[in-house]
Amino acid sequence: MTKGGMESVELFTSEGKGRGLKAQKEFLPGDVIFAETAYAAVVFDSLTHLVCHTCFKRQERLHRCGQCKFAYYCDRTCQRAAWLDHKNECSAIKKQGKAPTENIRLAARIMWKIVREGSGLSEGCLVSIDDLQNHVDSFSEEEKKELHADVQSFLEFWPPQSQQFGMQYISHIFGVINCNGFTLSDQRGLQAVGVGIFPNLCQANHDCWPNCTVIFNNGNHEAVRSMFHTQMRIELRALNKISPGDELTVSYVDFLNLSEERRKQLKKQYYFDCTCEHCKKQIKDDLMLAVKEGESKPPADTVKEVIQFSKDTLEKINKARMEGLYHEVVKLCRECLKKQEPVLGDTNIYLLRILSIASEVLSYLQMFEEAADYAKRMVDGYLKIYHPNNAQLGMSVMRAGVTHWHAGLIEAGHGLICKAYAILLITHGPSHPITKDLEVMRVQTEMELRMFQQNEFMYYKMREAALKNQKIQVMPEPRNDTSPSLFHKKE
Repeated sequence: MTKGGMESVELFTSEGKGRGLKAQKEFLPGDVIFAETAYAAVVFDSLTHLVCHTCFKRQERLHRCGQCKFAYYCDRTCQRAAWLDHKNECSAIKKQGKAPTENIRLAARIMWKIVREGSGLSEGCLVSIDDLQNHVDSFSEEEKKELHADVQSFLEFWPPQSQQFGMQYISHIFGVINCNGFTLSDQRGLQAVGVGIFPNLCQANHDCWPNCTVIFNNGNHEAVRSMFHTQMRIELRALNKISPGDELTVSYVDFLNLSEERRKQLKKQYYFDCTCEHCKKQIKDDLMLAVKEGESKPPADTVKEVIQFSKDTLEKINKARMEGLYHEVVKLCRECLKKQEPVLGDTNIYLLRILSIASEVLSYLQMFEEAADYAKRMVDGYLKIYHPNNAQLGMSVMRAGVTHWHAGLIEAGHGLICKAYAILLITHGPSHPITKDLEVMRVQTEMELRMFQQNEFMYYKMREAALKNQKIQVMPEPRNDTSPSLFHKKE
């Protein structure tokens, strides 16, 4: 067992799954089981000029590397912290005249670290890069073609004077990236901004109803010599009570899919058949396919027709969102809901998907009352499906709470914000930027609620005056990508 904060877990061989992690002691909900810094990480190609290449925070103004003109940083502190990993990359980009794709850059960073430190166990790692699964033998013909193209691009980028590696080993590194690349998010956890390799995290097996969650923490680089300085890292957090000897599991995919769909996704992306209890017994599938209850159950043909209509509408919605046609999105959502509401149950995933999109887009368009109604219905459905301490549930409840506040529904808004805060304290911890923001909102809405309960008329008068003097906060533009998934798969 290596040191470096990994004393509380044990690596073991799990029957039918390969390696896994076990708890060495008891953990309670919200406990950090371990934190791990990235072995190597890079910013996505599309965001290289918008996100710091050290801490992966989105910033208004970034400092550009004066040498390669490619890498961007929050400040000199982040730039100095990155130099060890960026030095060789900087030289190679300058020589080539342009930066390669994120996959090539990540593979090169891994290789340069291996040149510096060797490919054996690094400090705090339970397994070496050499021992990580690559699943190259399971690749489809198309994936093998992409792998070959990546290897060729890597060889063009890799400096001839550097230590050279064989084709098989380079293929292994790309296989590791393909199967084990972890999605890095911005400081608010709302957008995927990069990909990194975390060897210890890779050992945690999947379960659709896991006992742990993984949260990305951008760290605090404001003062390197400060006792409060922390590195960018992932944190494995307990979702419920875990006893010594229990296997530690995380979910690689969003639970809000039918068990058959989750299994297909896991097989395609991670090359294994999920045998977790929720998949085997199709737990919650009945809720996700629920139809309207009442004296007369909708005919099967009608249900099938509405679900197909929902799928077709979701495709149209995605196209309209890509083009920024948000009023068209609202129109499509309203039409779909009109068809769904007499037929589908309140927990049906096709209804919930439309409610989620409608509430988000209407909030952006500042049509808050209608958005709040849809958000409340969405949250009520999610609460019956998701694990009570699910991070995506917490984020959705938070969004619903903010929407209710904007709509002037202070009682419901405060209640939802408190509920979200309780979830995110466990999934993200009290020091995460999202939780800190939520604590500010919780205090503010609690104060407003007291004012509302004392004198409703005066509350609305003061709110109206405050909103006149201050431009109402515009909700962030809806994104086409959903909440960042756990592992990053090259598209």
